[in-house]
Amino acid sequence: MKTFVIAEAGVNHNGDIKLAKKLIDVAKNAGVDAVKFQTFKAENIVKRDAKKAQYQIQNTKNSESQYDMIKRLELSFNDFIELKDYCNKKDIIFLSTPFDDESIEFLNDLGLEIFKIPSGEITNLPYLRKIGRLKRKIILSTGMATLGEIEDALEVLTNSGTKKDNITILHANTEYPTPFEDVNLKAMQTISCAFDINVGYSDHTLGIEVPIAAVAMGAKVIEKHFTLNRELPGPDHKASLEPQELKMMVESIRNIEKALGNGIKEPSKSELKNREIVRKSIVAKRDIKKGEVFSEDNLTTKRPGSGINPMRWDEIIGTKAQKSYKMDDLI
Repeated sequence: MKTFVIAEAGVNHNGDIKLAKKLIDVAKNAGVDAVKFQTFKAENIVKRDAKKAQYQIQNTKNSESQYDMIKRLELSFNDFIELKDYCNKKDIIFLSTPFDDESIEFLNDLGLEIFKIPSGEITNLPYLRKIGRLKRKIILSTGMATLGEIEDALEVLTNSGTKKDNITILHANTEYPTPFEDVNLKAMQTISCAFDINVGYSDHTLGIEVPIAAVAMGAKVIEKHFTLNRELPGPDHKASLEPQELKMMVESIRNIEKALGNGIKEPSKSELKNREIVRKSIVAKRDIKKGEVFSEDNLTTKRPGSGINPMRWDEIIGTKAQKSYKMDDLI
């Protein structure tokens, strides 16, 4: 099964629709399946005096409120209509995470087929219920969450009408960037086993190693932030991939998908030609006369493997030579 790769543009457009379109171009060129933004009205999601996260303070280098920062990064609903049309022209799936009820309704009317629930909304029951009632495909991020909180959110979504088969749960860590020792990638498999559900991974580490490892461990969806340039101002640029890195990640994921194979242990077509060359056969260790008894003194094993398989060694030892052999002759 092909991994669904989401290039997370998020708010790395810095509130500029022209920049957002450039991000779509980069995502398309990288070969991802979808490009994702974030849809919100600042006044609907944060109090005006709410503080920023530490990483947001460090990356924006100012003391403005979280509200002011988010307001600067806001795109209008008309902007998103234009961005979805642009994605359609580029033949790439448009996604956007809604952060409030008004945005959920807008994206539903826009025809969004997959709703991405961010980690911060996993304990927001009315939000979860509203999305669950849409009966669309859902991708649920679980940063900061316990297994119990995931179970509760899953129950709300399914009780609201969404089939479990239409839900994918992403393991995630919401520190930007995430230290490698905090990734806990095995937790993705724990989620899979606990809920018998499709899983994936939303990555905030630096580099591309961890999402590639996640694919090898069974991730069906990978989400990764990207930017045009990590030096741009804004909260998420520092923990994002630049264009060539995003392309390299996608190429690596596609290679890993090929490498995973079907799980059946058998010779591949490419290696069959080598079998006779590198395996061994039973051969004469020295000259052997007709009628002489085969023994460990006069037999050995050498390449190529075109003669008697050495696994028949015990069967051959103790029998008589039916003809004479020169040293190194195949028996």
